[in-house]
Amino acid sequence: MSEFLDTLAGLSSAEEFLDFLKVPYDPQVVRVNRLHILKRFHDYIGQSGLPGAADSVELGRAYAGALERAYNDFVSSNAVTEKVFKVFQQAEAAKKANFVPLAAISRKTS
Repeated sequence: MSEFLDTLAGLSSAEEFLDFLKVPYDPQVVRVNRLHILKRFHDYIGQSGLPGAADSVELGRAYAGALERAYNDFVSSNAVTEKVFKVFQQAEAAKKANFVPLAAISRKTS
């Protein structure tokens, strides 16, 4: 594994990732959304198909871009709207499944 990926593997907090990848951030945004930002970052990295053996500088730019994108998702939005975690996705699906349109309700007359 490259030195870059070894260092990255040793990081644990959102602030450590943001500082290491030199992504500017508002501590209040991170305080409220830290797990959501890291999960979205993980999702973006997974979607990108970045090879582990790429040049460290190029890889660093790609990871920084993915983290900045994940962070920015929560600057102008929130966890409920973004639905990063499965619990939010399931709640939305349940809400849709339980919806009965007004047109489907009829008044029974005897």
